[in-house]
This record gives sequence, C-alpha cells and structure tokens, in this order.
Amino acid sequence: MEQLRQKKLFLLDIDGTICKGDGLIDGAGAFLEAIRQRGGQFIFITNNATRSTRDYIRFFRQLGVETSPDQYITAAYATIQYLKEHCAGRLIYGLATDSFLQECRENGIHITTSLQPGIDCVLVSYDNQLNYEKIKDVCRLLTEGEPEYIATNPDLVCPVEFGYLPDCGAICNMIETATDKRPRFIGKPEPAMVEYALQRTGCTPEETLVVGDRLYTDILCGVNAGVDTALVLSGEATLQDAAAFAHPPRFLFPSVKELAEAIVPTRSNAPAMKAVVQTGTAEACAG
Repeated sequence: MEQLRQKKLFLLDIDGTICKGDGLIDGAGAFLEAIRQRGGQFIFITNNATRSTRDYIRFFRQLGVETSPDQYITAAYATIQYLKEHCAGRLIYGLATDSFLQECRENGIHITTSLQPGIDCVLVSYDNQLNYEKIKDVCRLLTEGEPEYIATNPDLVCPVEFGYLPDCGAICNMIETATDKRPRFIGKPEPAMVEYALQRTGCTPEETLVVGDRLYTDILCGVNAGVDTALVLSGEATLQDAAAFAHPPRFLFPSVKELAEAIVPTRSNAPAMKAVVQTGTAEACAG
C-alpha cells in the first residue's frame, strides 16, 4: 500500500477503465481529482484510435473533466510516430476513421482510402465507420501484393454501455482469416506509449503505475515497460482471467473508485482497503 501511495504518474487506459461508451465509470471523476489533489500526474494511454487528441479533450470536457494535449498518448499518436520514422513519403492505404485519417494527413503522412497504384503500406485501425468495401480493399492489397501491414492495436473488443463491440484486433482477425496475413501491432502491449510518457514527464518507472482493464494489452504493456500495474474489473478482464494470466497485475481493484480511496486514504475507508487491495499474484487478489 505504501508503494502505491508513492506513485506520481498514473498512465490510464480509457475504455473500460475511465469510461464506458460515452460516460464516465462511477468514481472516475473523483479518481482523477484525487491524483491532482496529491500532486500527481495522469496521462491517458489508449489503444482507441477513433478519436484524435482534440476530440478527446472535447469529449472529456463534456463530461466535466478538463484536460490538456500533453495528457494524451494514443495508439494513433504512437502509430503516427512509427509511420513518420519508417514510412515517410510512402503511399498508405488506411482503414480508419475520418478523424484518424485527418490526424495522419496533418502530420505529413500520405494516406488514402481508395485503391490506386503505388500503395505499398496498409494501415488498419479500430473503425466505427467500417464497411465491407474497406475490408475488401485491404484483402485485395494484401493478396495481390506484399505491402507493409500495420495495425494500431490488438484489442479484440471495445467496452460500451451494453457490452462489447469488435475492436481493431477482431477486424485484423477477420482479415487474417481471408488473407493469412497478420499485421505489426503498434499500440499496447508494446511499451512505446509508456516510454513516451516517461520521456514527457521525467518520471521514473518506479514512480509510475499503469491502470487498465485488459490483461493482454494494458497490464502486459506495463510489464513490457518495467512499471507496476493495476487491473480494474470494470471492463474486459475478470478475477478468473487475472488468476490465470502469466503476468498478474501488481494491484487489483473493482474499479478506479476503490483505487482513488487507496491513494488518498481516509479514516473511514482505511479498514476496507485491506480487503480491496491485494498485491502479488492474481490468486492473492482473489483473497
């Protein structure tokens, strides 16, 4: 518990951790305020590439949470950095939302949504504007040629109010079934977003905590980056999933509401924290 209270930088997943659909998870606003009250910092590290940083700032403002551009490191951002470094000047076909495509173009990336000569890279992202023609285009490009194939993130589902929707990983699985091609994933669980956050803030890995609801992206990202992790059970993962995972989280909470109570303890909630927060293996968390 003392180690948890010494954390200065909180790297937060959004979908399933802070939000579900278009609303805050109960206690999420108080959790963000608790971080600020104790002099800490938070940065959202999300695999959701449907919104640009500007979109996210507007989205959270509507929910009563004020944020700034330096509080976001998205899979879109990490992917754009990769494309700048490895695909500069190349023509890229993008299966993505209009928002993400516009962000790519603003960063000087030559990206198109129509089949044309010269395409030598294919980019797939979570796309809530997906149609079958886009799937057909990607399958054709991957079947008739050998373009570099990149995807923003491997998440299989995206939590929403009523359950889940297929995410980028599920879209890529469908494409793989048809083409036998699998992309290079850029977002979590790769450690790049955590590394960008440490560079941006000057915090050390020991001062940092990754908080998320997915074991195979959020928690594994923290493990790959060498920082502590906290799993919340408000999204995809269950207690049973955590117990079976090869890299159990350092901390486990029902939601960020309980995490807020742990990092800013009061006399009224201190006894309850012993039952809520466990460390070590996922089996211990169940106790």
